[in-house]
Amino acid sequence: MNPLDGLLRLTAFLARGALALLAGWPPALSLALIAVLAAIGMLWTVRRFSDQAAIRATRRRLRAHLYELRLFADEPGLIWRAQWQLLRLNLRYLRLMLRPALVLALPMILLLIHLDGFYGRTPLPVGKAAILTVQMKKALNRPELHVPAGIVVETPAVRVESERQMSWRLRPLREVSGRLRLVLPDAVFEKQIEAGEQRRYLSVRRVSSLGELLRHPGEPRLSGGGVEWIEVRYPPAGVRLCGVEFHWLVWFLLVSLTAMWVLKERFRVAL
Repeated sequence: MNPLDGLLRLTAFLARGALALLAGWPPALSLALIAVLAAIGMLWTVRRFSDQAAIRATRRRLRAHLYELRLFADEPGLIWRAQWQLLRLNLRYLRLMLRPALVLALPMILLLIHLDGFYGRTPLPVGKAAILTVQMKKALNRPELHVPAGIVVETPAVRVESERQMSWRLRPLREVSGRLRLVLPDAVFEKQIEAGEQRRYLSVRRVSSLGELLRHPGEPRLSGGGVEWIEVRYPPAGVRLCGVEFHWLVWFLLVSLTAMWVLKERFRVAL
């Protein structure tokens, strides 16, 4: 197994387990808890992987040059010098923050992708139609589609030869958590499918390429055969707070950034 494959499978397993513990919580509350924990992790990373003394010195000099702009507004020479120093110090500040930003990049990307699988989509509503799409790598075959009990296939495969795609219309008749199977002459492919009202971790697309796995790590890669990806179109979901529904990422960023601002002195971190 490719090491990156193994890492992504491990993170998906851990994410599913952790988020399953929060399935019964109000989404705004559980996401706020995750955002605070993420803020603590980011503060620790910045403190561990940055030169805090240099960052504090750079911030002091930035403030000094900002005061200089206000105090010597009628001295063009001093103003130009202060502006040049502000530009130079801002670039220095970005350089000082680059190392912790690089350390955080992959974990934060994976965290946001997995959170979207839990907070960004809802399982298929019972009684409503949904679309299953299969992307082939080459010329279209005629696969057999087998769905779990509680889901019916309402249409034969609709084939788009130019795109090498096939789509079916499905309809869940009750709450379902199972796997559909796509049977080709040389291989069998499976895809997780969920229906009902209970919020849970959802994998919209199961893919075959390693690059796409970074964007869709919820299920292991498809191996063998000619299928590029299998996708179930789950409805979008939001987070409701005080009667207002908005995208989960808005609430996550608001809580995490606020937590970082409140806790940075306690963790002795300069941002």
